[in-house]
Amino acid sequence: MGLFSAITAKIKGGLAKTREVFVSGLKSLLLGRKLDEATIAEIRRRLIEADVGVKTTDRFVAHIQEQFRAGRIDKGDQVLEYLKGELRSMWPPEDRELRFAPAGEKPTVILVTGVNGAGKTTSISKLAKLLQSRGNKVMLGACDTFRAGAVRQLEIWGERLGIDVVKGQQGGDPAAVAFDACQAAKSRGVDVLILDTAGRLQTQDPLMRQLTKIRSVVSKQIPGGPHEVLIVLDATAGQNALRQAEEFDRAIAGASGNQPKPADALGVTGIFLAKLDGTAKGGIVVAIKEATKIPVKFIGVGETPDDVQPFEPEKFVDALFEE
Repeated sequence: MGLFSAITAKIKGGLAKTREVFVSGLKSLLLGRKLDEATIAEIRRRLIEADVGVKTTDRFVAHIQEQFRAGRIDKGDQVLEYLKGELRSMWPPEDRELRFAPAGEKPTVILVTGVNGAGKTTSISKLAKLLQSRGNKVMLGACDTFRAGAVRQLEIWGERLGIDVVKGQQGGDPAAVAFDACQAAKSRGVDVLILDTAGRLQTQDPLMRQLTKIRSVVSKQIPGGPHEVLIVLDATAGQNALRQAEEFDRAIAGASGNQPKPADALGVTGIFLAKLDGTAKGGIVVAIKEATKIPVKFIGVGETPDDVQPFEPEKFVDALFEE
């Protein structure tokens, strides 16, 4: 079955707040009812409130209005089926595969970044546990030398999971830690090396340049590395999370200002959407896809290392719409 396992009841539970506010509200508005212009306007409002995004919402609503005015749809039930189908069709299947080093070459290097408070370290532990459960030997690199206690926090997770952690001195050079971690991973036959980095705002240029330095060090030590650059986003942040994804993608790829990143540059390759269980705005998954084209690869739905699932759009949509 590969890395991506079937979605569990925990995901359905994690979407409870979004389903209650968004889907249940839509169902009460639409099921068994005739469609009219006022109802269409209300559909738009509810999509926006769920953080589906203005661009996606306008596209959905424009189609509904066109079909309604042409007499092709006149029932709320038809609108629900349309929305469900459109959401399912937004993600091509190849979008979400975790990138590994080529067969016979290891380690795979995953660089993890994000803003402070997004749940980055906890998300790393979840990813490590998932990869470990799939038979991979995992190592962690504590490249967050900036925040007091960050290294110890990662070490605690490493101890709980039985995973080695490579660290440096508080306030030391994060790129040097990345170098040491790559060397250790190669010498110990590690399958996957996950590098934690300091939480930072996308507007902090020195810290953003630090990420490109870490990426450069990794690429020189591990051919093809880093194979993944994952950004951890807090689902409760809504549209702010969307802007973070865009800015990190541009900065990590080495672009500046309004200049586009080079076609062959490696920016953000995937999103770990954390704290999905704590928000009624799970529609941010849709807005991120529409606006950035960066695939959501993992979703976090709780605090323990087991509370993570690879993102599977069709099953995500089913869980969203099911009571």
